Amino acid sequence: MKPSKKTTALAGGVGASKLLLGPYAVMDPRLLTIIVNTGDDIVLHGLKISPDLDIVTYTLAGVVDHKKGWGLRSETFHALKHLAAYGRPNWFNLGDRDLATHIHRAAMLAEGKTLSQAADSIRTVLRVKSRILPMSDNSVPTIIDSNEGPLHFQEYLVKRRAEPVVKGIHFAGVESALPAPGVLEAIREADRVLICPSNPLISIGPILAVPEIRGQLRAHKEKVFAVCPIVGGKSLKGPSDKMLAQLGHDPSALGVAKLYADFTGTFIIDPADKSQSAAISALGMKVVVLPTVMKTLVQKRKLARALLSLR
Repeated sequence: MKPSKKTTALAGGVGASKLLLGPYAVMDPRLLTIIVNTGDDIVLHGLKISPDLDIVTYTLAGVVDHKKGWGLRSETFHALKHLAAYGRPNWFNLGDRDLATHIHRAAMLAEGKTLSQAADSIRTVLRVKSRILPMSDNSVPTIIDSNEGPLHFQEYLVKRRAEPVVKGIHFAGVESALPAPGVLEAIREADRVLICPSNPLISIGPILAVPEIRGQLRAHKEKVFAVCPIVGGKSLKGPSDKMLAQLGHDPSALGVAKLYADFTGTFIIDPADKSQSAAISALGMKVVVLPTVMKTLVQKRKLARALLSLR
């Protein structure tokens, strides 16, 4: 029998999508709500690109390119090549069918619709049964303060391949941003809240920075379960470990735990980091040791069942 409790997840992109495939498969997906980082959003070629919203939606719809970890399977890039011929930037890969998503989203926004409404339209067309919410309908771009000056996160990660040294991170306009409709209720009304194993600084960090969200998590700390994205001192995907170190944080399970301690009741770490259990417990969190490296769907489902059974 599938778990029947309401679950809300806070998610970034690739790492979160891998984890979310598990709950989506082993529980009633209609009881799953996913609050997604939109700090990565960027406007290119006049189109609103929402990478994390899209990868979560594409993954749960079963159409993502698993080899690349982003975009749609069997994608072509003819439009991008023509854009480059016109002198348009082509450092951010946008596939031909993927462009349809961005054109649809941009058209809805131009018609006065919200990002939430666009996200719901896209997941409905792709037959994703879970609710997918942006963290905010307001634009809150993640800006990397680097040794090369301020860079939009996508410029730092994709264009510059995370080579610049990170000196700081800020989320432009977050002070006046509002949680998207349903976000606070999804946290408050959930039986459990999962913090996906995403970059704590630039995937989970922007969500936490939106006014009221961190406070709502803190108010329900006992039902918040965070899966650590660092295993054995290394990030499984992306530059989490490097960014943590450059900003003076310990790139370890304990280092991430310190960032989450005020709003997390249970912290899940991999067996590789079991030696840090006592130090993490001393921060006021329950520690659970589970295999968190997910290479197969079987592993994802096994971890999901374990997470959904935790009390």
